[in-house]
Amino acid sequence: MCGIVGYIGGQQATPIILDGLRKLEYRGYDSAGIATLNGGESGIRRSEGKLVNLDNLLRDHPLAGSIGIGHTRWATHGRPSEINAHPHKAGPVILVHNGIIENYLQLKEQLKQAGHTFKSETDTEVIAHLVEEKLTSEVDFEKAVRLALSELRGAYAVCILNEQEPGTLIAAKLGSPMVVGLGQGEFLVASDIPAILAHTREMVFMEDGEMVVFRNGEAAFSTIAGERLDKKPRHIDWSPLMAEKGGFKHFMLKEIHEQPRAVRDTIAGRLLEEEGDVYLEDLAFSDRQLAAVKRVVIVACGTSWHAALVGKFYLEGYCRIPVEVDIASEFRYRNPVIDEQTLVMVISQSGETADTLAALREAKSRGAVVMAVCNVVDSSIAREAGSVIYTHAGPEIGVASTKAFVTQLTALYLFTIRMGRATCSIDSHTGHRMIAALKQVPPLLEEVLKLNAVTERIAKKYMNARDFLYLGRGRNFPIALEGALKLKEISYIHAEGYPAGEMKHGPIALIDEDVPVVMLVPKNSSYEKTLSNMEEVIARGGRVIALCSKGDAEIGKQAEDIIQIPSLDEDLDPLLLSVPLQLLAYHISVLKGTDVDQPRNLAKSVTVE
Repeated sequence: MCGIVGYIGGQQATPIILDGLRKLEYRGYDSAGIATLNGGESGIRRSEGKLVNLDNLLRDHPLAGSIGIGHTRWATHGRPSEINAHPHKAGPVILVHNGIIENYLQLKEQLKQAGHTFKSETDTEVIAHLVEEKLTSEVDFEKAVRLALSELRGAYAVCILNEQEPGTLIAAKLGSPMVVGLGQGEFLVASDIPAILAHTREMVFMEDGEMVVFRNGEAAFSTIAGERLDKKPRHIDWSPLMAEKGGFKHFMLKEIHEQPRAVRDTIAGRLLEEEGDVYLEDLAFSDRQLAAVKRVVIVACGTSWHAALVGKFYLEGYCRIPVEVDIASEFRYRNPVIDEQTLVMVISQSGETADTLAALREAKSRGAVVMAVCNVVDSSIAREAGSVIYTHAGPEIGVASTKAFVTQLTALYLFTIRMGRATCSIDSHTGHRMIAALKQVPPLLEEVLKLNAVTERIAKKYMNARDFLYLGRGRNFPIALEGALKLKEISYIHAEGYPAGEMKHGPIALIDEDVPVVMLVPKNSSYEKTLSNMEEVIARGGRVIALCSKGDAEIGKQAEDIIQIPSLDEDLDPLLLSVPLQLLAYHISVLKGTDVDQPRNLAKSVTVE
């Protein structure tokens, strides 16, 4: 889950690559490096730690050249260090790599026996030596790369230079993301769109098993086996400003405040209000195909898994179809029961999550109907699923997901309407009601964002707690899980989410005056039950932070602190409840001085298993 950038053109490569790496630092920040070619001479600069360390190094020791590659690393093989940082060099070959080479130990031993000496602990260095090994007087650079890549098992996106061919840059991918930018007399390669968006909006999305050779002002696309390809560019309308902080202290805070816009964009053009239905432009299913589905399995990881749990309530409640929710990393290892009447829905913000992609492929191999909920256009998961609901959240830079989560909930609600109308389990009257409720969400989210000061005050009160407990019922139980995850992700405070009714089956033993308990108690069908659970917490000395409906006097009398949210159809409470929990986690983290946007040990896109 590292980030790579490559450049070849008429400008100096280093500032372009460095700027691209800044946009990709969310993908890894254990170390970073850049290599350039200036004529036949190469230069490499690498540093441990965050990108600012490389920036400082380049100020003192600049690199010249109009062709170069860069990398920001999240360690998989080998500890974070300068020696393990990319780029790696073997003879004249220099490369950067995102992914994992599964047979690197076997290849490394073979290369050692052939006389190669390794300097790092990484699997990546093996690729550089393997390309060098293939280079002979009869085998040129391009052919050597093809031969080397054909021997690799695992996942990779690579950018490769050769000192002996200083006007050539080669890139290839298998199982890791890669996008090519077509500029005016220049080409760029990156792991993600924002890295190169400032230079071009014309993008070519590489498929697995493809390679591109940049030489003499041309980009030649082919399969790794050598079959030439005619790749068509796609115009990307994201503005580079969408990836900037926009005046907020952190990307996470900016993205929390972007949620009303993100939900508006996700529902825009999709509501058929007169029919009580929705139009999902990239969902390639007829009503007949949807009606033939007998069971739904939703597969996801982390925050997306929490969204999937809410989706289960939506689909079962309205469409009366059985729904299972699976963690992607477990799905394909348990011999799942899948057939052609099963709809497997995968959810991934990035569309590159390795476990989720593997689950998608497993489902397809078993004949399931498949679809995806995804934020990134033309990502691997979106392409392989075929049918997709795009969440129009825009680039999400903060590692802890916020706007991606609420747009995933929105997409699941939209799909529920579409599925229900296709199967006749939702009539037009119910469809009208659901659409009307959904249209209220963006303005109500704007109202909820005004609770920023309230959550900051509460954060100051509880910032030194060592443990938190989050409790909710029904469709709000997954929001308790998500609230707890947000807090532990960015503040490093231990937090757990539970169904409120399960409290008596164990978690109640944790409750005392030192454990804040966040209760989700909006006025809904389970209000009385959850209120009873809250009273049990208070009776045992627990300090309750209650998220309740605006004007709820009963809660105000009992809870130590309250956060009041606007009233809405209870199906959509999860969207409104998520925002104060995000803000609470954010402010506690800021007060504790943690790195909100880049919490330790985490990366934005988990593109390796």
